[in-house]
Amino acid sequence: MEDLNIKQLTLSVKSIAEEKNIPEETVLGVIEQAIAAAWRRDNGEREQEVRAELNINDGTATVFVGREVVDEVGSPAHEISLDDARKIKSDAELGDIVEESYEVTSFGRVAAQTAKQVILQRLREAEREVVLADFEDKIGTVVNGTVQRVEPRLVRVEVGKAVGILPSSEQIQGEYYGIGSRLKVYIKDIEREGRAPQLILSRGNVEFIEYLFRQEVPEMDTGAVEIRGIVREPGRRTKLAVASTVPGVDPVGSFVGGHGARVNAVMSEIGDQEKIDIIPFDENAEVFIRNALSPAEIAKVAIDEEAKKAVVAVDEDQQSVAIGRGGQNVRLASRLTGYELDIETVKPAAKPEPKPKKDIEDSLFSAIEEVAE
Repeated sequence: MEDLNIKQLTLSVKSIAEEKNIPEETVLGVIEQAIAAAWRRDNGEREQEVRAELNINDGTATVFVGREVVDEVGSPAHEISLDDARKIKSDAELGDIVEESYEVTSFGRVAAQTAKQVILQRLREAEREVVLADFEDKIGTVVNGTVQRVEPRLVRVEVGKAVGILPSSEQIQGEYYGIGSRLKVYIKDIEREGRAPQLILSRGNVEFIEYLFRQEVPEMDTGAVEIRGIVREPGRRTKLAVASTVPGVDPVGSFVGGHGARVNAVMSEIGDQEKIDIIPFDENAEVFIRNALSPAEIAKVAIDEEAKKAVVAVDEDQQSVAIGRGGQNVRLASRLTGYELDIETVKPAAKPEPKPKKDIEDSLFSAIEEVAE
């Protein structure tokens, strides 16, 4: 077999499996796929149904070509007549798939090269699948990673033996990723839709923030305090609604920490450019909306429960605070509370007109007249 020694490949199955930590059956399957692809290149046609079997004992290979049994053959590479099929398999019927076997002896140079490429590619994919399988139980956790490569639309981050991708949609806006720099990443998912599985990482999702706070706030593990809602615009602002399940425990204070230590620890990981508002959750929608629009001071809230809308009245000097830069504050508050919020300005109450001052002479004459009477 030119440029591709089947016997040598067969003997290498065990060592390849051990070296790459891949099951022997997987390695064997990869080699059989490669032999089938090479045979198809030399002897068959594209889309032709070809499979190969390796005999580990004697280092030989057999290729099986499947064809459908039909009344009238239109494509000899894919179809076979009933008479010819019964020469191969005596009980063949129309619609069956009949396989013919061929002993593999040699391939042309191009086909052998094709087989080698298939083996390398499939082994890489199998190796990656084995590595990613170790991360199945780590989905939803945060791990340390090292930036390996920065591309226009994504950043490749090395986490343990695997390399995951941090898409632009999962990055923190304005954050710089330098090659070799270490950072924490949230393991979001293992995507298997494409040809090769991908480990999807995130630093821009709300789960990343929640995980970081869970590391800093032990009361979350005991159940004394909890996060009732998080909304986030990565790199700009995050709003957390927090609540206490134990009387006397201050939920906001628990998340802020003494001298702001806890919230500062989270901010040191995501960057000081992202502000974090920690507000108390309230079952009362009006109170919750007031809290969510913090730090703005609210004059009045009118709620339409049916439409899930609320008109929020603020003084003129509080309007820009309530809306926030680019509408960010009201936008996040709306997402957090579940109400569409409309900010309106309260017109200052009209001041009463001052009474006109009487002329001093009029006052004097009035006093004289009162005395004379």
